[in-house]
Amino acid sequence: MWLRLIGGLLCASLAVNAQANPLQSGGKTSTDKTGGNAFSMPASNLSFDKRLDFSVGNSFFRNPWVMAPATTDARDGLGPLFNTNACQGCHIKDGRGHPPQFKGDNAVSMLVRLSIPSTANAEHQAILKTQGVIPEPTYGGQLQDMAIPGAKPEGKVSISYQTQTQHLADASPVELRQPKVNISKLNYGPLHPEALFSARIAPPMIGLGLLEAISEADILAKENPKADGISGRANRVWDNKANTTVMGRFGWKAGQPSLRQQNASAFAGDMGITSALFLADDCTQAQDCAGFPNGGELEVSEDILDSVTFYSQHLAVPMRRGLDKPEVQAGEQLFLALGCSGCHTPSYTTGQHESPALSNQKIYPYTDLLLHDMGEGLADNRPEFLANGREWRTPPLWGLGYAPEVAGSEGAFYLHDGRARTLLEAILWHGGEAEQAKQSVMAANKTERAQLIAFLESL
Repeated sequence: MWLRLIGGLLCASLAVNAQANPLQSGGKTSTDKTGGNAFSMPASNLSFDKRLDFSVGNSFFRNPWVMAPATTDARDGLGPLFNTNACQGCHIKDGRGHPPQFKGDNAVSMLVRLSIPSTANAEHQAILKTQGVIPEPTYGGQLQDMAIPGAKPEGKVSISYQTQTQHLADASPVELRQPKVNISKLNYGPLHPEALFSARIAPPMIGLGLLEAISEADILAKENPKADGISGRANRVWDNKANTTVMGRFGWKAGQPSLRQQNASAFAGDMGITSALFLADDCTQAQDCAGFPNGGELEVSEDILDSVTFYSQHLAVPMRRGLDKPEVQAGEQLFLALGCSGCHTPSYTTGQHESPALSNQKIYPYTDLLLHDMGEGLADNRPEFLANGREWRTPPLWGLGYAPEVAGSEGAFYLHDGRARTLLEAILWHGGEAEQAKQSVMAANKTERAQLIAFLESL
């Protein structure tokens, strides 16, 4: 089916094919580590003293925070409401999270964002400018299902699924799961009648500093609508330090401008810990959190936030595997022929970054960092800054083949809410701007689909 198209692409790309299939996805930062700790290694080109800085950041990322007051005063101030007591609790082994799998499980590595529809009034418009959403009046910007002693968690999150069977052109069946967020045991009254929900699993941590080092100009150059119907756009979000609107890069809808702000936001929302960038946590007036102990005005010091940010910037991307396999090479040509690279841009060269290790690196993240309409099937119908309810930032694909071994017995889950249990399921949820590519995958034969998956697993 694809022979003529692949043949043409192969001839056209022979000169650049060595770059299209690099061994070092993260440039000189790449690691050859495999197995369960493949995502937890420092950038390979870090100097010895900078590896010590990485280790310090790792300790604050990995170790649990505790409620104040405590003898561990560098890591106190947890809560009073929170989702987890350590960054590692969501980003398991620095990899992706997963939805609750069994009855009674805590969500832990999956968050539920909350908001309500905005209005044209001046108060809402001011909130939208700096927060991107209108938080739910009683429960804030996300549901926190844990609390310190004496406080009540906001509620209990569970996920139920409605299944459907998708038949491919060769009649092969694939079961897809449509998740539904269920919130019970609400301790602070009913939710707003128009409350919006969005389930989000934690994304993998690898290569984030390299994504930060891609120049804004290189990202914005890909914004313009293309003849193939793919039309990504950058999100525009609030930078708390610069006190202005800038381009977003991080989060499932590119709602954060920098890793430092992304980390500070997670401290405030996920763990109830304040910082210079977020002077308040996610508690609302209805929850009366002021009466509980805290770890001071800035529970995360600037030095600790620096350390955690350095750590998150320098987690190495594992090297690619299986590049010499014919099925991987054929799968790459299918990936290009199907137009997947229209959103999953294969490569960039990073610009100058405050970290020399991240500067001027040829990298292969397979993302454009832009928002794309992914269709009604993946829609959460919840806007965030410029992103509408059908738009998601293109996730990087590097490290995709390592996801199952990093996840271990928990198993790897894909897409923003972890609904997909396999890469094929994830592809079949694509719609909107990716609808044509998805239909072509459905029309492919079993061998071609296996080649495409082999390519993705080589990343």
